[in-house]
Amino acid sequence: GYTLAMALAFPGIILCGIALFAVEEYIKEEKRRRVYHWLNAFGLTPWIALHLFYVMILTLFSWMHGNGYADTALAVCEGLFSRLFWLIPVSEALMLPVFLYWFWLQLRGETVFPKGMAFTNVLILFALLKGLSLAMPVSAFRLGFTNGLMSESMILWFGIMLMWERRRSAA
Repeated sequence: GYTLAMALAFPGIILCGIALFAVEEYIKEEKRRRVYHWLNAFGLTPWIALHLFYVMILTLFSWMHGNGYADTALAVCEGLFSRLFWLIPVSEALMLPVFLYWFWLQLRGETVFPKGMAFTNVLILFALLKGLSLAMPVSAFRLGFTNGLMSESMILWFGIMLMWERRRSAA
């Protein structure tokens, strides 16, 4: 399970990065495209770091539990998590600027999209999905859904842009 998660994370982040960099073509002005480009580049590194952080802890727990260290697995993994917890808010803080900048660009009409599409921003979709997750009963599905909120938000965001692009090219 954890090997599969990491095996999917690497091509997933590469494809997500390609898509995020492609989005810069929707920005009207070259100077603003460059700002978006660099914010995006700095935001992708912590994304993969978070995947590694979580998967390493889960893999360690699984290995310890299955190899005779079940009684200490939880304590060791909680200890590791508590010492490196700072990675989470720092990584998230580094991931946010590109999406905030995109929102600002759309609100100002500096992309090819209508200004109202600013409200389809990944962060808004994330907040809506987070609200939905809070209404779900506690279950393995809810945990998986919650852990994948950013990826799910990105899929929706890219889907919305794709539908807009298809409508625009059909007109």
